[in-house]
Amino acid sequence: MAGRHFEEWRIGDRIEHPIRRTVTETDNLLFTTMTHNPQPLHLDAEAARASEFGQILVNGTFTFALLVGVSVGDTTLGTLVANLGYDKVVMPAPVFIGDTLRFTSEVVALRDSRSRPEAGLVTFAHEAHNQRGELVCRCERTALVRRNAPA
Repeated sequence: MAGRHFEEWRIGDRIEHPIRRTVTETDNLLFTTMTHNPQPLHLDAEAARASEFGQILVNGTFTFALLVGVSVGDTTLGTLVANLGYDKVVMPAPVFIGDTLRFTSEVVALRDSRSRPEAGLVTFAHEAHNQRGELVCRCERTALVRRNAPA
């Protein structure tokens, strides 16, 4: 188990996740078709070439899912009760096939659970940056996380 229990977190704790990921054409194609997203910017090289981006744009929901997924091993693996919400999702720069992404997480809020004394709420700010250091995705995730012992 790599995740931390509620009382092991402090506001301001920051993790630079060791996993980096180069996005492939297969990633984008499979995710886009599995989610039935017909957007030509993700699937049609000619349409994408004619766009302002000049190339295929990676599906933003793939980038978001990858951001959250990479964070799990270092944050909530084995301690999660449930993810309660994702807020403030932004994608300020595009991701292209061949971009290599790196990921960070920071604890921005902590609070006791009113309904579950055996758990607490941790809010993480997760970020993904490309190989040029550009922020490509950011979100806040609120997780209900187990305590070591009930409060």
